[in-house]
Amino acid sequence: MPLDAETKRRRAEAIGERYAAVMETGRNIPAIVIRDAGGGGPYRYQDGALRDVAVIMCDVRRGRDAAQRERLARDLVALIAGETQLPELQIVVEFTQHEPSEMFRYGAIAPEWESAEAEP
Repeated sequence: MPLDAETKRRRAEAIGERYAAVMETGRNIPAIVIRDAGGGGPYRYQDGALRDVAVIMCDVRRGRDAAQRERLARDLVALIAGETQLPELQIVVEFTQHEPSEMFRYGAIAPEWESAEAEP
């Protein structure tokens, strides 16, 4: 069943808040896109059967260690599992780390990540 705009907005807000808290940045940093395949994928083979999955892709500035990224992944998996009833093992989180110079937002190249940019 396709997601309505309000459901997407509510999920985007929850994702953004968790991202900002775990990744030690402002809520104004993540741009969140929710693509709904409308019951037509994505899929992944698991235990020999083709299963529905949710895929979360996070493009992040370099600087966070694996443990911090894992905390975010676990938080996002729990959030999406609770919202969708998908088993946690059917939710995939992928990170791509970028040099800040590869990101342009608010009219400028992004600065290096520092934990001091976290919201109080």
